[in-house]
Amino acid sequence: MKQPTVVVIGSINMDLVTESPRVPEKGETILGEKFHLIPGGKGANQAVAAARLGAQVKIIGAVGTDSFGTELLAHLKNEGIDVSNVKPVTSVSTGVASITLSEGDNRIIVVPGANHLITPNDIEQCESVFANADVCVLQLEIPLETVEKAVEIAKKHGIKVILNPAPAQTLPLFLLEKVDYLTPNEHERPLIFGDTQEEAFIEKLIVTEGKAGVSYYKQGKKVQVSGYSVDVVDTTGAGDTFNGAFAVAISRGMSLAEACAFANAAAALSVTQLGAQTGMPTQEQLEQFLQEQEAKQ
Repeated sequence: MKQPTVVVIGSINMDLVTESPRVPEKGETILGEKFHLIPGGKGANQAVAAARLGAQVKIIGAVGTDSFGTELLAHLKNEGIDVSNVKPVTSVSTGVASITLSEGDNRIIVVPGANHLITPNDIEQCESVFANADVCVLQLEIPLETVEKAVEIAKKHGIKVILNPAPAQTLPLFLLEKVDYLTPNEHERPLIFGDTQEEAFIEKLIVTEGKAGVSYYKQGKKVQVSGYSVDVVDTTGAGDTFNGAFAVAISRGMSLAEACAFANAAAALSVTQLGAQTGMPTQEQLEQFLQEQEAKQ
């Protein structure tokens, strides 16, 4: 089987993770339980998820010339990801995400930093990266105009585009028409269409729904892929795991139903460990998980 090639264009962040028993009220100070520095950013997360499942991954992005940037590039290289198209930025710091984990869920504030300096011109200069790719994966933690340029070049080269519309915003008609798959969660879904009729693009929607699983549409009818019962440690990065795994599945020629089931299982497995990337499974781990789930049935 040909090794799939996935191009990811997106954010590279350091996650500053605080575990606490609850979320403080306005003006309140409470004592947290643990603190962690963990590599993150939706672009980097999705790149790692795809790489661990056997894809050849190239990431286009930006980091600051600070210690976080150096550490994150080394980490991505260690995951086998091609970082030759990640530019160093001297004017701002590497992006960070402040994450509070409490009561089995997360709250996140992202400071984009270098991620917001990825320009359409940067994408044009990386056009050769698209030439032999199978799938292009994008999110919205980089400028929208940069996302639009990436979609334009990807379609020029005839490769499929997965757009994970997060953080959610109303998408221009150009993107809705050009992308092959839109992968919002259930909270982002109502925010991305604005005045545009969702029904016109319903067949492109793959909606992640947490423990309920994922849904997609076939001939206008909703198809539900059930979630898995797992011991949840940290839900951060579950959606990114889904997108990276979905990209690998589509690259391998799986049907939409097969790709959703494959990615859904990967996302379920990812929440069993702390950190967006820590729990992202390898191909072997995912296969073992699926075998164990089948044995339970």
